This record gives sequence, structure tokens and C-alpha cells, in this order.
Amino acid sequence: DETGKAHMVDVGAKPDTVRTAVARGEVILQPETVDLIRQGLAKKGDVLTVAQIAGIQAAKRTAELIPLCHPIPIHHIEVDLEPDDELPGVRIQARLRTTGKTGIEMEALTAVSVAALTVYDMVKAVDKTGRIDRIRLVEKRGGTSGDVVNE
Repeated sequence: DETGKAHMVDVGAKPDTVRTAVARGEVILQPETVDLIRQGLAKKGDVLTVAQIAGIQAAKRTAELIPLCHPIPIHHIEVDLEPDDELPGVRIQARLRTTGKTGIEMEALTAVSVAALTVYDMVKAVDKTGRIDRIRLVEKRGGTSGDVVNE
């Protein structure tokens, strides 16, 4: 606020608009680990499906995780994970949509972050060099501040 204290921003007077956000990130892994993931042979199970569900679940709980984040209705969540031999690793993208008074960027970033953490957790026993990298907002649309495209 005006005195420097943390507070939740009042968005009550803002108009409802359609808002979308896209976030991306990567988990860098050994090529052998990418092969395990692709073949579905990780000891903990299907890494890509579990991480996808974790990302969706996390997006829906963002306001519980980020202290001053508004709880918002989410109309659509898409979390995609793709093994990539050129990284090598797994590329993650989250695309979310809502209609409301505030943006959905934090939900997209949270989806990617938790999906990446899930990939890491599921392979850490076989790949001690794994690292989560480049989590970022690549696009946001809607709202009074307009559209932003970072990639």
C-alpha cells in the first residue's frame, strides 16, 4: 500500500475481460533419462502424464501458494510436455484462459513450475544432474494493460 505494507490489490472496479497466458520452461536431463521418459520406463511411472496432471492441479491452487495472488476461475488449462533430444530434456508449456478482473499469468507460471518439479522428482534417482531451467511467461493477452508477447 502507500506505506509499503503488503496487501492484495483491489481489482473490484476492473471490467471482466477474456485473459490468456502462456508460460514455458525446460528440465535439462541426461540423454539416457530422456529415453527412459519417452519409453515410459521410469521407476515412478509415466513421467509426462503425472507431470501434466501436477501442472494442472497446481494452476488451480495458485492462490493458495502465492500469498497475494487472487483466486480466479480458470476456464481452460492445457499443460504439454515434450521430450526433446536437442536440449536434452523435457520442454513444458502451459496455456490458460479465464474471464475476469485480473490476469492468469501466475497460474500459467505455477503450472510450468510444478510440472517441472514433478519431472525432476520422478527422475532424480537416475539422473543427479537434472536441472530446471528458463521458466518464463511468453505471452499474456487481455486486460487493461494490453497484450505482451515475450517470445
